[in-house]
Amino acid sequence: MSDELSLSSKVTLNNGQKMPVEGLGVWKATLHEASFAVETAIKDGYLLIDTAKQYGNEAGVGDGIRKGLAATGKKREDLFITTKVFNGDQGYQKTLDNFQGSLDRLGLDYLDLYLIHWPVDGLYKETWQALEKLYSEGKVKSIGVSNFDQEHMDDLLQDATVTPAVDQIEFNPLLQQEEMRDYAKKIDMKIEAWSPLGGGQALNDPKLKKIADQYGKSVAQVILRWDLQSNIITIPKSVHAQRIEQNADIYDFELSDDDMGAISLLNQNKRSLWYQDFDWHTPHKQNAYHDEVDQWPDAKDFPVDYKK
Repeated sequence: MSDELSLSSKVTLNNGQKMPVEGLGVWKATLHEASFAVETAIKDGYLLIDTAKQYGNEAGVGDGIRKGLAATGKKREDLFITTKVFNGDQGYQKTLDNFQGSLDRLGLDYLDLYLIHWPVDGLYKETWQALEKLYSEGKVKSIGVSNFDQEHMDDLLQDATVTPAVDQIEFNPLLQQEEMRDYAKKIDMKIEAWSPLGGGQALNDPKLKKIADQYGKSVAQVILRWDLQSNIITIPKSVHAQRIEQNADIYDFELSDDDMGAISLLNQNKRSLWYQDFDWHTPHKQNAYHDEVDQWPDAKDFPVDYKK
């Protein structure tokens, strides 16, 4: 498998579109950090970039895309760009009304993947209808969901005419979501891992450290390689150039069946600590999209420590 996989490898979604197996996540990144990280990632060969309106950094991501394309000579169609419907924008008409804003901030004329960020009760089915409309009009190449469990999916599919191509969920060695993965296989939907390193908790596991030492790799690299060999799309987040490069250095080794099995035994159904305390389901206050993007045209160069 190590000979077959590379940073440019892609999987085929249920609508025939090709999606890279690894990308860059930018949750919690500022505008400056997001721009630098995205530009760096594109220079390093990343093709998949994942953001969300909720992150408040779409404009920074767009700036990084432009700089990365200019630096590498790549074209827009070489990249796979994902963003997500903000909780406060959910509902049929509100989703349609606010979609263009994400495109404008990103500086794009289409998205490769548009996700419902969370299944907001009473709204996510209407939101999905809006995504189906955007998909039918060619404004997005693929549509999917994020943080949907089997109950939400069963409800959504009762009225959906398009099966979600992707469900982006929290996934790491301590939270392996086996039931959701099995469900996704049955309906031909890909699983994409957010927080693949378990919010940093998995990095301290001694069994993972022992496996990593055997391969001369870091624990993070072993986890990301495990994702790929588990047929999981992975989007590790970093704003540091060295870590972005290291996260992509996972294609020159292959985990043995024994090591894959050992990692599978680490599951604790344990969500990240920050996740438990964060009010993701309130579409306002700390989750609200902020106006920092309006200041982007006047933004200055990055602080030096962002580049370390």
